[in-house]
Amino acid sequence: MSYVTHADLGGRTGFGRVVPEDENEGFHEAWEPLALAITVAMGATGSWTIDQSRAARETLPDYLQLGYYQIWIGALEKLMLERGLVTEQEIAQAQVLQPAKPLARVLRAADTPAALARGSATDRPDARVQVAFNVGDRVRTRSHEVPHHTRLPGYARGKVGTIERVHGPHVFADTSGQGLGEHPQPLYTVVFDGRELWGDDAAPGLRVSIDAWQPYLEAA
Repeated sequence: MSYVTHADLGGRTGFGRVVPEDENEGFHEAWEPLALAITVAMGATGSWTIDQSRAARETLPDYLQLGYYQIWIGALEKLMLERGLVTEQEIAQAQVLQPAKPLARVLRAADTPAALARGSATDRPDARVQVAFNVGDRVRTRSHEVPHHTRLPGYARGKVGTIERVHGPHVFADTSGQGLGEHPQPLYTVVFDGRELWGDDAAPGLRVSIDAWQPYLEAA
């Protein structure tokens, strides 16, 4: 399979003990706020979708060796290089060497708070799609891997769960991540018993929920 994601780590072992960080500490280095600002500003230009940016991050070959904002910057460089918005030489020299290319949109500093508050909705309530499942239906997730970005975690492939909520049509991350268009699909919250995912090692009473698009599911 040509597509290799390094970010789908749920349920995998061998990475050592998980040490949660202080949730009130947003940044660890002085450059990290700038990394966040640049990433938000470039995302607002519309040069790529949020799913394409996720795909760029999860396929960084050194993903596991990078910090959170190092991953963001690595993906940003990759996306900009792919679209000719920056050159290898400019990155190496950390300076602009050619005229900037026109962008579809530019996020001004004064408009940033409103843009962040507005967000980027992915629901498409007017999309004409047929909803196949209802709350309470038993479903089985897709069991095979796919050679592209997907939001179905590896640990949930081929597992049986129950539809807990129907969200309506949303941009389909799998096609959006490949640059193939939105192709809205019904989105569901699916709940799994912990033993279905982790076997007898699961904590008693554990329930895990994921949001899954309709193409991930079949009736169980």
